[in-house]
Amino acid sequence: MYYYLIFALQAFCIYHVIKYRNQYYWIFLILFIPVIGCLIYLVTQVYNKRDANIIKENLTSVLIPTKKVKDLEKRLHFSETFQNRLDLADAFFEMKDYKNAITHYEVALQDKSQNNYFILEKLIAAYYNLKDYNNTISYGAKLKSHPEFKQSKSEFIYGLALHKTGQTNAAEKHLQSIDQRYSNYTERLVLAKFYIENNKLEAAKDILNEISTESKHMTKPNKNKYRSTINEVEKLIKSLN
Repeated sequence: MYYYLIFALQAFCIYHVIKYRNQYYWIFLILFIPVIGCLIYLVTQVYNKRDANIIKENLTSVLIPTKKVKDLEKRLHFSETFQNRLDLADAFFEMKDYKNAITHYEVALQDKSQNNYFILEKLIAAYYNLKDYNNTISYGAKLKSHPEFKQSKSEFIYGLALHKTGQTNAAEKHLQSIDQRYSNYTERLVLAKFYIENNKLEAAKDILNEISTESKHMTKPNKNKYRSTINEVEKLIKSLN
């Protein structure tokens, strides 16, 4: 069991190195000095008090990736409640098992006594990830009257689905909603690409230059988190000039 724990710790640290594009010499340290290397990496590159639970959850998912789902399936079988079904759907969604997530979300959606807004949000995201753009649009249309929909990630996904189905003019309105300063960097990069694709180069340049300027004032964690996005922004700026 001890060796499995070390392997899981190494796997998490290497995953973190790659995801946040940290210096690759960390991988050699983690592999060749397993325990000490991992501890040094966690303390210097990952760990703070707020991250403790996240680290625990990630290590658990490496060791037993389906345990949470199996436990929730047993709970639902024992007591078929709205919350138990929703918890299981969320667990499938987190595992990117969108088909099973959709099955349970749609059953939960039938309970009209519950607030179904957040279920519809998950269905929009799940269907989009499965490239089922028609269902994405169908569920998105059900949220359009809600004030929470405006400027939300769900509205952005709805706009992307409209674009994928050739409804470019309708898509632009909804994609623009995500263009908010000092946030939504990845989505704003996608919006800039949308403008480039549709020959609206000045609009694309404005967004890209804004992100570039904002990146210079980011905290270190955000710079690590959005490094690949920022790098792509800088490349696009050069290509458009």
